[in-house]
Amino acid sequence: MTKQAGRSARASVWLVGKDRRGGRSAQPSGLDRERITEASVRLLDAEGLAKFSMRRLAAELNVTAMSLYWYVDTKDDLLELALDATYAELRLPDPEDAGEDWREQLRELATAYRGLLVRHPWLSPLAGRYLNIGPNSVAFSRVVQQVIGRAGLPAHGVTGAIAAVFEFVYGYGTIEGHFLGRIADTGLSPEEYFEQAMSTVAEVPGTAEVMKESQDLMAARGGDTVAEMLNRDFTFALDLLIAGIEAMVARG
Repeated sequence: MTKQAGRSARASVWLVGKDRRGGRSAQPSGLDRERITEASVRLLDAEGLAKFSMRRLAAELNVTAMSLYWYVDTKDDLLELALDATYAELRLPDPEDAGEDWREQLRELATAYRGLLVRHPWLSPLAGRYLNIGPNSVAFSRVVQQVIGRAGLPAHGVTGAIAAVFEFVYGYGTIEGHFLGRIADTGLSPEEYFEQAMSTVAEVPGTAEVMKESQDLMAARGGDTVAEMLNRDFTFALDLLIAGIEAMVARG
Protein backbone atom coordinates (compact mmCIF):
# COMPACT_ATOMS: atom_id res chain seq x y z
CA MET A 1 0.00 0.00 0.00
CA THR A 2 1.37 3.40 -0.96
CA LYS A 3 1.69 6.22 1.50
CA GLN A 4 -0.97 8.20 -0.37
CA ALA A 5 -3.41 5.27 -0.37
CA GLY A 6 -2.92 4.72 3.34
CA ARG A 7 -3.48 8.36 4.27
CA SER A 8 -6.78 8.94 6.04
CA ALA A 9 -9.16 11.58 4.75
CA ARG A 10 -8.91 14.96 6.45
CA ALA A 11 -11.63 15.55 9.02
CA SER A 12 -13.65 18.74 8.86
CA VAL A 13 -12.80 21.49 11.32
CA TRP A 14 -16.47 21.27 12.35
CA LEU A 15 -16.01 17.65 13.44
CA VAL A 16 -13.05 18.29 15.73
CA GLY A 17 -14.05 17.47 19.29
CA LYS A 18 -12.32 20.42 20.92
CA ASP A 19 -13.49 24.00 21.08
CA ARG A 20 -10.77 26.56 20.54
CA ARG A 21 -12.97 29.63 20.39
CA GLY A 22 -11.57 30.72 23.70
CA GLY A 23 -8.06 29.55 23.04
CA ARG A 24 -5.82 28.13 25.74
CA SER A 25 -4.75 29.62 29.02
CA ALA A 26 -1.55 31.04 27.55
CA GLN A 27 -3.16 32.33 24.36
CA PRO A 28 -1.73 35.43 22.66
CA SER A 29 -3.66 38.52 23.73
CA GLY A 30 -5.99 40.26 21.29
CA LEU A 31 -6.71 37.21 19.13
CA ASP A 32 -9.69 34.93 18.82
CA ARG A 33 -10.93 32.56 16.14
CA GLU A 34 -13.52 35.03 14.85
CA ARG A 35 -10.96 37.80 14.35
CA ILE A 36 -8.56 35.40 12.62
CA THR A 37 -11.34 34.18 10.32
CA GLU A 38 -12.40 37.73 9.41
CA ALA A 39 -8.79 38.62 8.58
CA SER A 40 -8.50 35.49 6.45
CA VAL A 41 -11.53 36.48 4.38
CA ARG A 42 -10.14 40.00 3.85
CA LEU A 43 -6.77 38.64 2.83
CA LEU A 44 -8.25 36.07 0.46
CA ASP A 45 -10.38 38.78 -1.15
CA ALA A 46 -7.39 41.07 -1.57
CA GLU A 47 -4.69 38.62 -2.68
CA GLY A 48 -6.40 35.39 -3.72
CA LEU A 49 -6.11 31.77 -2.69
CA ALA A 50 -2.71 31.09 -4.26
CA LYS A 51 -0.96 33.70 -2.11
CA PHE A 52 -2.69 32.83 1.14
CA SER A 53 -0.49 31.37 3.87
CA MET A 54 -0.36 31.24 7.65
CA ARG A 55 2.77 33.36 7.56
CA ARG A 56 1.09 36.02 5.41
CA LEU A 57 -1.96 36.04 7.66
CA ALA A 58 0.20 36.35 10.76
CA ALA A 59 1.91 39.38 9.25
CA GLU A 60 -1.48 40.92 8.55
CA LEU A 61 -2.47 40.42 12.19
CA ASN A 62 0.97 41.48 13.47
CA VAL A 63 1.53 38.21 15.34
CA THR A 64 3.77 35.20 14.82
CA ALA A 65 2.60 32.36 12.61
CA MET A 66 2.79 29.98 15.58
CA SER A 67 0.26 32.15 17.43
CA LEU A 68 -2.40 31.16 14.92
CA TYR A 69 -2.02 27.49 15.83
CA TRP A 70 -3.53 28.22 19.24
CA TYR A 71 -6.84 28.52 17.37
CA VAL A 72 -6.58 26.17 14.38
CA ASP A 73 -4.55 23.04 13.69
CA THR A 74 -3.90 23.60 9.97
CA LYS A 75 -4.31 26.09 7.14
CA ASP A 76 -7.10 23.87 5.82
CA ASP A 77 -9.02 24.45 9.06
CA LEU A 78 -8.71 28.18 8.59
CA LEU A 79 -9.78 28.07 4.95
CA GLU A 80 -12.80 25.99 5.93
CA LEU A 81 -13.73 28.57 8.57
CA ALA A 82 -13.32 31.40 6.05
CA LEU A 83 -15.47 29.54 3.54
CA ASP A 84 -18.33 29.14 5.99
CA ALA A 85 -18.02 32.74 7.18
CA THR A 86 -18.89 34.02 3.70
CA TYR A 87 -22.21 32.16 3.76
CA ALA A 88 -23.24 34.37 6.67
CA GLU A 89 -23.52 37.20 4.12
CA LEU A 90 -26.51 35.51 2.48
CA ARG A 91 -29.95 36.79 3.37
CA LEU A 92 -32.14 33.73 3.72
CA PRO A 93 -35.88 33.92 3.05
CA ASP A 94 -38.37 32.20 5.35
CA PRO A 95 -39.35 28.99 3.55
CA GLU A 96 -42.34 28.56 5.85
CA ASP A 97 -43.91 31.88 4.89
CA ALA A 98 -47.06 30.77 3.05
CA GLY A 99 -47.46 34.27 1.61
CA GLU A 100 -44.21 34.03 -0.36
CA ASP A 101 -43.94 32.37 -3.77
CA TRP A 102 -41.32 29.60 -3.85
CA ARG A 103 -40.23 30.81 -7.31
CA GLU A 104 -39.33 34.26 -6.02
CA GLN A 105 -37.58 32.80 -3.01
CA LEU A 106 -35.58 30.50 -5.28
CA ARG A 107 -34.61 33.45 -7.48
CA GLU A 108 -33.54 35.34 -4.36
CA LEU A 109 -31.37 32.47 -3.15
CA ALA A 110 -29.80 31.83 -6.56
CA THR A 111 -29.05 35.53 -7.11
CA ALA A 112 -27.51 35.86 -3.66
CA TYR A 113 -25.32 32.80 -4.20
CA ARG A 114 -24.13 34.12 -7.55
CA GLY A 115 -23.17 37.41 -5.87
CA LEU A 116 -21.27 35.53 -3.18
CA LEU A 117 -19.21 33.64 -5.77
CA VAL A 118 -18.41 36.83 -7.67
CA ARG A 119 -17.43 38.81 -4.55
CA HIS A 120 -15.19 36.00 -3.31
CA PRO A 121 -13.59 34.26 -6.35
CA TRP A 122 -11.58 32.01 -4.03
CA LEU A 123 -14.79 30.50 -2.67
CA SER A 124 -15.62 28.21 -5.60
CA PRO A 125 -12.52 25.96 -5.42
CA LEU A 126 -12.90 25.65 -1.65
CA ALA A 127 -16.60 24.77 -1.93
CA GLY A 128 -15.55 21.71 -3.91
CA ARG A 129 -12.72 20.81 -1.54
CA TYR A 130 -14.44 20.72 1.85
CA LEU A 131 -17.57 19.09 3.25
CA ASN A 132 -19.37 22.43 3.70
CA ILE A 133 -20.96 21.45 6.99
CA GLY A 134 -20.35 24.70 8.84
CA PRO A 135 -23.41 26.35 10.44
CA ASN A 136 -23.85 29.05 7.79
CA SER A 137 -23.48 26.67 4.87
CA VAL A 138 -25.85 24.16 6.42
CA ALA A 139 -28.43 26.90 7.07
CA PHE A 140 -28.25 27.95 3.40
CA SER A 141 -28.56 24.37 2.17
CA ARG A 142 -31.53 23.69 4.44
CA VAL A 143 -33.45 26.74 3.21
CA VAL A 144 -32.71 25.83 -0.43
CA GLN A 145 -34.06 22.33 0.19
CA GLN A 146 -37.18 23.65 1.89
CA VAL A 147 -37.91 26.23 -0.82
CA ILE A 148 -37.57 23.76 -3.69
CA GLY A 149 -39.49 21.24 -1.63
CA ARG A 150 -42.49 23.60 -1.78
CA ALA A 151 -42.56 23.42 -5.59
CA GLY A 152 -44.48 20.15 -5.50
CA LEU A 153 -41.88 17.82 -6.96
CA PRO A 154 -41.84 14.18 -5.87
CA ALA A 155 -39.33 13.59 -3.09
CA HIS A 156 -36.94 11.75 -5.40
CA GLY A 157 -36.75 14.82 -7.68
CA VAL A 158 -35.88 17.49 -5.12
CA THR A 159 -32.12 16.90 -5.07
CA GLY A 160 -32.00 16.84 -8.86
CA ALA A 161 -33.78 20.20 -9.01
CA ILE A 162 -31.35 21.62 -6.45
CA ALA A 163 -28.44 20.36 -8.53
CA ALA A 164 -29.85 21.82 -11.76
CA VAL A 165 -30.29 25.29 -10.26
CA PHE A 166 -27.31 25.63 -7.96
CA GLU A 167 -24.71 23.86 -10.07
CA PHE A 168 -25.72 26.28 -12.83
CA VAL A 169 -25.32 29.20 -10.41
CA TYR A 170 -21.98 27.82 -9.20
CA GLY A 171 -20.67 27.61 -12.76
CA TYR A 172 -22.05 30.99 -13.80
CA GLY A 173 -20.77 32.79 -10.71
CA THR A 174 -17.36 31.12 -10.91
CA ILE A 175 -16.83 32.08 -14.56
CA GLU A 176 -18.15 35.59 -13.94
CA GLY A 177 -15.78 36.04 -11.02
CA HIS A 178 -12.79 34.92 -13.11
CA PHE A 179 -13.89 37.17 -15.97
CA LEU A 180 -14.16 40.25 -13.75
CA GLY A 181 -10.81 39.42 -12.14
CA ARG A 182 -9.18 39.23 -15.56
CA ILE A 183 -10.68 42.61 -16.45
CA ALA A 184 -9.42 44.16 -13.20
CA ASP A 185 -5.89 42.99 -13.99
CA THR A 186 -5.94 44.92 -17.29
CA GLY A 187 -6.96 48.24 -15.79
CA LEU A 188 -9.71 48.57 -18.41
CA SER A 189 -13.41 49.04 -17.80
CA PRO A 190 -15.58 45.97 -18.47
CA GLU A 191 -16.94 47.64 -21.61
CA GLU A 192 -13.45 48.50 -22.91
CA TYR A 193 -12.21 44.99 -22.23
CA PHE A 194 -15.23 43.41 -23.92
CA GLU A 195 -14.85 45.52 -27.07
CA GLN A 196 -11.11 44.83 -27.21
CA ALA A 197 -11.65 41.09 -26.77
CA MET A 198 -14.34 40.96 -29.46
CA SER A 199 -12.10 42.83 -31.88
CA THR A 200 -9.14 40.55 -31.15
CA VAL A 201 -11.16 37.37 -31.63
CA ALA A 202 -12.64 38.71 -34.89
CA GLU A 203 -9.13 38.93 -36.33
CA VAL A 204 -8.50 35.20 -35.88
CA PRO A 205 -8.74 33.44 -39.28
CA GLY A 206 -11.99 31.58 -39.80
CA THR A 207 -13.90 33.23 -36.95
CA ALA A 208 -15.58 36.08 -38.83
CA GLU A 209 -18.83 34.19 -39.49
CA VAL A 210 -19.03 32.87 -35.93
CA MET A 211 -18.39 36.34 -34.52
CA LYS A 212 -21.12 37.82 -36.71
CA GLU A 213 -23.60 35.25 -35.36
CA SER A 214 -22.49 35.97 -31.80
CA GLN A 215 -22.82 39.72 -32.25
CA ASP A 216 -26.34 39.28 -33.65
CA LEU A 217 -27.34 37.17 -30.66
CA MET A 218 -25.87 39.69 -28.22
CA ALA A 219 -27.69 42.54 -29.98
CA ALA A 220 -30.96 40.61 -29.66
CA ARG A 221 -30.31 40.03 -25.97
CA GLY A 222 -29.92 43.75 -25.31
CA GLY A 223 -28.06 45.51 -22.52
CA ASP A 224 -25.82 48.53 -22.74
CA THR A 225 -23.18 47.40 -20.28
CA VAL A 226 -21.37 44.14 -19.55
CA ALA A 227 -23.14 43.96 -16.18
CA GLU A 228 -26.54 44.29 -17.86
CA MET A 229 -25.68 41.56 -20.38
CA LEU A 230 -24.52 39.21 -17.63
CA ASN A 231 -27.63 39.91 -15.56
CA ARG A 232 -30.00 39.32 -18.47
CA ASP A 233 -28.38 36.00 -19.36
CA PHE A 234 -28.43 34.87 -15.74
CA THR A 235 -32.06 35.88 -15.23
CA PHE A 236 -33.23 34.17 -18.42
CA ALA A 237 -31.30 30.97 -17.69
CA LEU A 238 -32.69 30.87 -14.16
CA ASP A 239 -36.21 31.39 -15.49
CA LEU A 240 -35.69 28.44 -17.85
CA LEU A 241 -34.71 26.22 -14.93
CA ILE A 242 -37.69 27.32 -12.84
CA ALA A 243 -39.98 26.70 -15.82
CA GLY A 244 -38.46 23.24 -16.06
CA ILE A 245 -39.31 22.53 -12.42
CA GLU A 246 -42.87 23.74 -13.04
CA ALA A 247 -43.14 21.49 -16.11
CA MET A 248 -41.97 18.44 -14.15
CA VAL A 249 -44.51 19.18 -11.40
CA ALA A 250 -47.24 19.47 -14.03
CA ARG A 251 -46.26 16.06 -15.40
CA GLY A 252 -46.98 14.58 -12.03
